[in-house]
Amino acid sequence: MRIASLLASATEIVCVLGLEDDLVAISHECDHPPEVLDRPRISRPRFDPDGLSGGEIDAAVRESMAMHGNVYILDEPALREVAPDLILTQAVCDVCAVPTSLAHEAARSLDGATVLSLDAHTVDGIFSTIIRVGEATGTTARAERVVAGLRARVAAVRDRVAHAVRPSVLALEWLDPVFTPGHWGPEMVESAGGANLLGTAGERSKTVTWDLLEACDPDVLLVMPCGYGLDRSIQEADAHADRIRAVAPRAVETERAFVLDGSSYFNRSGPRVVDGIEILGAVLHPECFPAVDLTGRAARWLCPSGPSRP
Repeated sequence: MRIASLLASATEIVCVLGLEDDLVAISHECDHPPEVLDRPRISRPRFDPDGLSGGEIDAAVRESMAMHGNVYILDEPALREVAPDLILTQAVCDVCAVPTSLAHEAARSLDGATVLSLDAHTVDGIFSTIIRVGEATGTTARAERVVAGLRARVAAVRDRVAHAVRPSVLALEWLDPVFTPGHWGPEMVESAGGANLLGTAGERSKTVTWDLLEACDPDVLLVMPCGYGLDRSIQEADAHADRIRAVAPRAVETERAFVLDGSSYFNRSGPRVVDGIEILGAVLHPECFPAVDLTGRAARWLCPSGPSRP
């Protein structure tokens, strides 16, 4: 089977099912696992995000949506050249990845290609999409084993924090404008032993105001901008230091404000969301997860004017 993936999480699902050799094309955002990054890239954003601030990216996204109804361009000639049997796409967020509508338009020019939309909104939903990809690729048994292993890891985290005191947690998914997480994000916080303050599991992420957030004053602050790795997340937090101090003074003072690699472990509806739950467990309850390595995944956020960041 020849598979084209139009989103990063789908590429990770394909690979965890052992189908790397069947993957013939990937999206512009795919960055894991490294062994498939030589595949042709068949999508690109309508604007170049490099060098743009979070606010500038948000403005460019809104302009693209207003003018074109989407943020991405699909390279249909390249897609026809690789001739996939299966195209993996999504309808969860038109901003985050190539939407299902573009995939269906492109599939009309292909002979017999199937479009499979992976539309997870919860952790269970993510597990269900892994099973669906398994069913579509003849690897159902492998998919069921993968999901069983992922469920066992989540259960192990929940067991470890079952009797721990739950700190209040404010998670931020974007800073300009400020967004609180929806979909599987709040569920990840709760599974890791936190009491999530804003954002509802299974619903869309929402724009809020900094003024609203000032009433939160959480025990723990998590900054996990969508699509950003750890270094870029630190830069964004530093750029909004005054606002962060205002909404989370206790977390900043007690050094329980953290930045996270949102792109790899929190924003994607793929198997590494379980790594994200384990990372959150170690952030919220380090005494329960001494073996979890946070290097390159999460870092304590210190105000730029404060002591050097470790």
